[in-house]
This record gives sequence, structure tokens and C-alpha cells, in this order.
Amino acid sequence: MKGLTDIDGIQVGHASDFDALTGCTAILCPQGAVAGVDVRGGGTGTSEFDTMSPLHVTDVVHAVVLAGGSAFGLEAACGVRRFLAQHNVGFKTAYGLVPIVPSAILYDLGIGKSTVRPSREMGEAAAAAATSKAVVEGCVGAGTGATVGKLFGMSRAMKSGIGSATVFLEGPFAGVKVAAIAAVNSFGDVFDPEANKLIAGARESEKSMALVNTSQSLKKGSTWSYQRQNTTLGVVATNAKLTKVQATKLAQLAQIGLTRTVQPAHTMFDGDMVIAMSHGTAEADLHALGIAAAEALATAIVRAVRLAKTMGGVPGLG
Repeated sequence: MKGLTDIDGIQVGHASDFDALTGCTAILCPQGAVAGVDVRGGGTGTSEFDTMSPLHVTDVVHAVVLAGGSAFGLEAACGVRRFLAQHNVGFKTAYGLVPIVPSAILYDLGIGKSTVRPSREMGEAAAAAATSKAVVEGCVGAGTGATVGKLFGMSRAMKSGIGSATVFLEGPFAGVKVAAIAAVNSFGDVFDPEANKLIAGARESEKSMALVNTSQSLKKGSTWSYQRQNTTLGVVATNAKLTKVQATKLAQLAQIGLTRTVQPAHTMFDGDMVIAMSHGTAEADLHALGIAAAEALATAIVRAVRLAKTMGGVPGLG
């Protein structure tokens, strides 16, 4: 299993600054992918999201960029756009090709060096590094500075990163795949559905690895810190043929995987969103694809924290 790159035509590349603890991830589909998006969080930072609307004139996207650096990180998409233009990839207009590159950011300024953010050059480097090989996971790319469990601030948070996973459909849908990638930087904790327990999140103290359970603490009235700069960014892709409307629905259904694993999810302190990409000609029931997308995204989120190493003084599980 390679993760998101199990979908033919999808390439993934990372650029990471391990000193500043930030980075970006470029997800390329040079042939173009039909895309839809679902935004549930109250603190998003995005660009070019309208291009994924069924009402928009463009029919496909050519890349998706995930980046750290808060709003500053949106600049990374400029580098990916420049890279694609140099390789003659884009939406055809009367006076040249214009690459369609939606982008979303997460807030990682609280770890590493807050004055260093993903740049146009970093975005271009991520695009140049994009490959169809297995997705590199852990504290890389947009997940380099990702953390989870910020109820009590960074001093009691845990390290996170990027994870990826694939679900293969069976029976009449044999050959159909749904894959996901997630950069997990949530306010809440991460729950592993298979282990049936919280595995990462807010800790009881700076020296303890015991978890508090953010959801339960909020129900009891805890208002200790409320770090407002968080986000879980998810992208799912399939080789099934979808319209923009269907891709939008797939993104909505994939959110179920996020709510299974991030607790609480979709808060006013998170920019949670999922993009769905369709690249292929296979036929499958949209509901079956949605179930697979939720499963793939949930697994990707769990992998993002399980593979994250301790960095910047924030403990990880990897």
C-alpha cells in the first residue's frame, strides 16, 4: 500500500524545514482531477477553493497544496503553480495555460521558528519532489510542525504529522480504490477506532504522557487555554469517475473518518476540511466510495500521530 499515490496519476512531494519545523506538501495530478471540497472547521485558511465548486467554470484541478505557516503558507501554492506552468500543465485560456491549485494551511507557528514559513521556493521544491512512490509519512511536509491536543497549550500537547492510507473495494467494485492523506494539527485528541482508545492529545502534565481527554474536560467546563490555531487537512482520491457534485459529496462523507478519530472535531478553533479528487474511469456506488473514504481518512489520521517523532520539545509516538 502506497497511500494516496495508489491512485494512478496522483503524485505527492514534500518540502520540510526541520530547523524551523514547518513545510508543505504538493499533491499533483498533471492530467487534471475532478475535485470537490467540504469545510467544517471555523478557522480555515485557503485559496482557490471556489475552483472546486460545481458552479465554477474550471472542470479539474491540477494540484492541491497543504502547508504550514498559517496564512503565510499560502504562498507555497505559487511555487507549485509556477512549477506546473513550466511543465505546460494548466487550464487552457486564450493566452496560456493556468494551473488550478487549491491550497489550505495549518497553524504551526507555535513550534520551531515562527518567522520562517513555507515560501514559493519551498512549494516549487515540493512539486519537483512529487513522485508516484509510496507517500512519505510522519513529521514531513505540511506535517513537519503539526501537533495535537492543545487544550492546555503547547507545553502539554503531542507531536503529529502526515499519514496516508488506501482502502480497496471488493465484489462488483473490485479494482476501485479510495486513498487519503491527512496533515493533523488538531485542537482535540486523536482516537484510534481499532484500538478503541485515545492515543495522542492533551497530557495531564508537562512530564506525563497520560492523556486528559479533551472532550470530557470541555464537558466539565474546562477553559484552561483554548489554543485557537489548529486544523486537520484531509485529501481523499479515487480512481472512480465522479462529477464535481459527486466529488463534493465524497468529501462530505470522508469527514466521517475525521470525526471518528479527532475528538472534538470541527471546532471554532480548527480549520478542518476535506478535498476529494477523482482521477480514473472506474464505476462504483458513491455510498460505497464514501464508506471507503471515511475509513481511509481515519486510518491516515491515526498513522499521522503514530509515526510522529518527538520534535521541538513536543513528545511523539514514533
